[in-house]
Order: sequence, then structure tokens, then C-alpha cells
Amino acid sequence: MFLDVSGVLPQKLAFFAKIQFIPAVLSGSIAVVAALVLLTFLFGRIYCSAISPLGVLQDGIARLGKKRRYRFAPQKNWLRLGALAVFLLAFVAGFPLVFSLLEPYSAFGRIATDIAVPVWQFGSNLLAVVSARAENFAIGPTPVWQKGLPALIAALLSLGVIGVLALRSGRTWCNTLCPVGTLLGFRSRFALLRPRIDAKHCVNCGQCARNCKASCIDAQKATTDASRCVSCFNCLGTCRHDALVYALAGKQCGASESQASRRPDLPADRFSPLA
Repeated sequence: MFLDVSGVLPQKLAFFAKIQFIPAVLSGSIAVVAALVLLTFLFGRIYCSAISPLGVLQDGIARLGKKRRYRFAPQKNWLRLGALAVFLLAFVAGFPLVFSLLEPYSAFGRIATDIAVPVWQFGSNLLAVVSARAENFAIGPTPVWQKGLPALIAALLSLGVIGVLALRSGRTWCNTLCPVGTLLGFRSRFALLRPRIDAKHCVNCGQCARNCKASCIDAQKATTDASRCVSCFNCLGTCRHDALVYALAGKQCGASESQASRRPDLPADRFSPLA
């Protein structure tokens, strides 16, 4: 919709802008906020994986580089809570610049409006010139609009930081600086359904952790950090031993203590169910 400068797409697609978390909060859309919270409680951070445009953008940037192998990283609660505190203080104190730099939909909109749209318009105008020389006037020139140098610098800064983090470590932005990710992370700790390791089949190969763009799977301890899991399910498709399942949080999963004792090659604590 941001790039649709010619108005080709149907306006009903603008609905996707209305289901973004912070805009829904600011507009008082209680039903939307409640639906997103309920979605997180049932399935984890599906919002971060498939609804947030900034999350999808990070996945696209990560795919531009060579396929990376991720690894488990301990959570940085001091950074997550610090960024959330700055975000809330900026909102209360009325500092929209700081607020918008951290808010994911604002950051995505800045990148789209101040970088992608001018580039798109320039390309459209170039195509219009080429078409006109071929006596095809179906494509007309459009004015290239940009807010100014400060807006462009802010957009480039946002894209640079988010892009570098995505290329290096996948969803680092989502799990350290994004206030929405932190807020939904509080709820996703208690999600009813989540990826869990079946200790009966796990051989601690670490393949799941290498494919976890949220860096939240500790293969050595056979646990995941549910607050950082973005419910992308990449791990489920890479386990060669069917050790990863998408199951109810309270359901017993994996080998019992007596079963674990039959595996002398690995310590028993490696077979504990996911928390």
C-alpha cells in the first residue's frame, strides 16, 4: 500500500494497517488489541512473525545475504526492558521522534515512505520516459516526493541498524529493541501452544538452534525461551529426528526420568521437558 502511488490496489487492503499493535492502541481499537493479545496467548508471537511488516522486512533482508547459521544467545532483559522504558517515557513526555524510532510500524513506514517510495517513483518515471519514446503513453510521470534531508537520514539510520542486525543475527531487533516484541513477549511466556523438544527423540545435534532466527533455542539444555520465540516454525522443519513438536505447554513431552536413565551417553537433565 505504501508503494501503490498509482492507486491500483483496492482500498480494503488498508485494513492491514489497522491491525498493527501500537496504532491500534493509540486509536483505541480495543477489539484489535484484544484479538492480538489473544492470538499471542494461544499461539505465541504470531504477530511478530506474520503481521508486523517490520518483522517480515527483517526476514527479507536476512535472505538477501548468504544463508546463515544462527546460535543460541542468552536473553538481554536489561536491554529489552530499557528500550521499553525509553519508549514509554518518550510517549508520556511527548517526544514523538524517539517514540517513532522504536515503534515498529512507524519505523517501517519511515523506511517505506522516505526511501522505497521515492525510488519506486523514480523508477516509474524512468519507465514512463522509455515508454514515451516507444510512443506508448499508458504510463505517465509522477512527482518524486521526499520529506527532506532529516527525514531521509532518519529513514536510512533505521534501515541501516535494522538491516545490519537482520543480516547478522536474524530477529535481534524484535527481541532486544522492539517495544511491541517485549510487550508480547510477556504474554507469549504463557502461550498455550509452542514449539517443544521431545527429549525421547532429541540427540542434541543443535540443528534446531542453527535455524532459529530468534536465537532462543538452547540445544544443550533442550529448552526454548518462549518470550523470544517469534513462532516462525523454522525449527520444526529442520529437525531430522522429529524431536521438535508444536504442542500444548502443559502437556508432558519427551522421555521420563526412567527413560532418560537408559541413555548413558547423555546426562539426564538434557531430557527435561520444555519450560
